[in-house]
Amino acid sequence: MSLKSAIAKPYARFVTNAVMRRAMDPVATQQAVLQQLVRFGGDTTFGREHRIHEVRDHQGLVQAVPLRDYEGFRPYMDRILFGEDDVLWPGKPLYFCKTSGTTSGAKYIPITTESLPNHIGSARRALLAYIAHSGRADFVDGKMIFLQGSPVLDRSRRIPIGRLSGIVANHVPAYLLKNRMPSFATNSIPDWETKVEAIVGETMSADMRLISGIPAWVQMYFERLLARTGKATVQEVFPHFSLFVYGGVNYAPYRSRMEALIGGSVPSVELFPASEGFIAYQDKDNDDGLLLVLDNGIYFGFVPMQGNDRRPRSIAEVELDTQYALVLYTNAGLWGYEIGDTVKFTSLTPPRIKVTGRTKHFTSAFGEHVIAEEVEGALKDAIAAVPCEVAEFTVAPQLAPPNGGLPYHEWHIEFAAPPVDMPRFAAAMDEALQKRNPYYKDLITGKVLQPLVIASVARGGFAAWMKARGMNDAQSKVPRLANDRRYVEGLMDYRPAG
Repeated sequence: MSLKSAIAKPYARFVTNAVMRRAMDPVATQQAVLQQLVRFGGDTTFGREHRIHEVRDHQGLVQAVPLRDYEGFRPYMDRILFGEDDVLWPGKPLYFCKTSGTTSGAKYIPITTESLPNHIGSARRALLAYIAHSGRADFVDGKMIFLQGSPVLDRSRRIPIGRLSGIVANHVPAYLLKNRMPSFATNSIPDWETKVEAIVGETMSADMRLISGIPAWVQMYFERLLARTGKATVQEVFPHFSLFVYGGVNYAPYRSRMEALIGGSVPSVELFPASEGFIAYQDKDNDDGLLLVLDNGIYFGFVPMQGNDRRPRSIAEVELDTQYALVLYTNAGLWGYEIGDTVKFTSLTPPRIKVTGRTKHFTSAFGEHVIAEEVEGALKDAIAAVPCEVAEFTVAPQLAPPNGGLPYHEWHIEFAAPPVDMPRFAAAMDEALQKRNPYYKDLITGKVLQPLVIASVARGGFAAWMKARGMNDAQSKVPRLANDRRYVEGLMDYRPAG
């Protein structure tokens, strides 16, 4: 054991215990954050318009600040972009994080001096929690790779603009720089496919121990790594690979393929980062809930997805196993911001959540309102019943089947290793979805819908489709569901030969 890993263990326990003490008193912890936000945010353009300085508690906050998505904030963002200070938060942002919006085009999310520690410190907490609970710190002695966006920033305006991961890459602590890969030059390559090949060349001989990224892009890296080295598994290339850190999507649909590439399972830590703030992280390896970051610049609201009451609930009011849309009030100047993610609580003390989908990503052409949690769970069950390896997938309704007959849910799936019995696989998946969604089951049994249909996508088809859409970088994610065919029509060009 090195000195570094020996020191890491007691330090990890100290930090994790302090975080947990605050998490076990979530109401008081969130109230302290609210008071801080009101103190700083009251004397801004937005604060004066909404009388934020008068807010004392959750009820006063939700009465003063209406809910908004990005479009509601766009006028304020434009004012900041064009030179105005003290608009949403005192002064001007350190950066604007550029991110793709489903309905809004490019979005520019502010990152301030006060909010930057939320992004950096929360990821650090997640790794320390892993060390504290597992007792394993050996990964700190080897190399770590973070598959992410380019760290090159657009400095043509008064506020630098970049991708979140690229911005954070400019603030890597000095003690991590020696261990971190790839190099700045390689990380700055704009074309993703060229970048992956360069990363493979740079890392294939390294003592890689921690690998981090969105599963789909890590999967591509692994495939290129094995092709270049001629090895059968990633563990043959990196025998000390011991921790996989991921976020952005549910890992379950990728797990079988990833473990086949790795040559077995490795411990993993799930993160819930967003451009708007670092929301939660997995703090225990035997719990599928993610610990909310309650004490680091974000005050949370939770809007029930069922019913017509759109009032955000506080952390004191939430219940287990209820779908909520996530609302943020942050020290980056976001007030009543609807981030677009839906969550359920798996624990209240401390508050842990799991991400269940997106508020705008669902299939409900017939009122079934199928969400990401349900399709991902159905796919997981089908893979267990009829083994196969799925590289990527998305689901959309087919309202007018080309050959006539009842409409159906069309699953566009790219298989790395297809099931030996495709009809049985489809039937298992449909049955699993019916169990998860009673409305879908009623439509099937009532002969309104026919069972789901699988449309196979050629190997590499999703990557080519995303590249054609300008989404070929380490932060882009395939949408799991849509209520129309705007995503899947482009995939029709990537059918398997024959």
